Amino acid sequence: MLELLDYAFMQRALLAALLIGVAAPAVGIFLVQRRQALMGDGIGHVALTGVALGFLLQTNPVWMAVLVSSVGAVAMELLRSSGRARGDIALAMLFYGGMAGGVMIINLAPGGSTANLTSYLWGSITTVSPQDITAICVLSAFILLITFTLRRQLFAVCQDEEFARVTGLPVRALNLLLAVTAAATVTVAMRVVGLLLVSALMVIPVVTAQAVTRGFAATLGLSMALGVLVSVSGTVTSYHADVPPGATIVLIALGLFAVVSLLALPLARHRARRSAQPSPAGEKALAASS
Repeated sequence: MLELLDYAFMQRALLAALLIGVAAPAVGIFLVQRRQALMGDGIGHVALTGVALGFLLQTNPVWMAVLVSSVGAVAMELLRSSGRARGDIALAMLFYGGMAGGVMIINLAPGGSTANLTSYLWGSITTVSPQDITAICVLSAFILLITFTLRRQLFAVCQDEEFARVTGLPVRALNLLLAVTAAATVTVAMRVVGLLLVSALMVIPVVTAQAVTRGFAATLGLSMALGVLVSVSGTVTSYHADVPPGATIVLIALGLFAVVSLLALPLARHRARRSAQPSPAGEKALAASS
């Protein structure tokens, strides 16, 4: 492990993996809660258009992807909340339009081809540049600031929008902010995990943590720890095995989910038996009434 730190590109890749592992589940827990686990996939396809625009305009593809994916995420949220299109239809439009737009624009860029998008689609540890690290650090700080300072408000909105509206929370503003934060998360993760697999890192650590925890705070903390574990270990494994980092990270996350789910089965059965048994106070009350 220490020998990896002798290489500058691996230092950048491991730092990016660490930040991604923390940031992705921090947003993913809200998407899982509101049953929008595939939202990251839709935003990832729109971010592909942003990457292609970056090549066309000869600007930083990461920041252009942030801009374009944020616009796409806000548009999807507005469509969903307005009732003019169901959430799944809006998500499908993001999928198709984002992918088609990215392929078309990249072929219009000087010397551009779909090969330029490969590292963004699947991730590549060797192409994480110092400029990418700067963008990842800034965006990760933004993501963690939003998710931690507004976690109670976002939790309330994702749990029950009508109740949150009655209590006076700015539901529309919070939904739009969550959409922009999810877009930032996608662009943070695309250099290591890849746009086509980023949603897995936002979702799998969360559902893995949910198998063994109770309560929002415990699930959030454990999912972030698992996110760091799978992203860093996947990055290291991909270097030694010379395999794509994104696929490696996702497969490790799925394997961890399978192991935790199997180990959690006895715990779930024990909890079910305890909840089915009447408490001593309940037994006394039942005896007294009879």
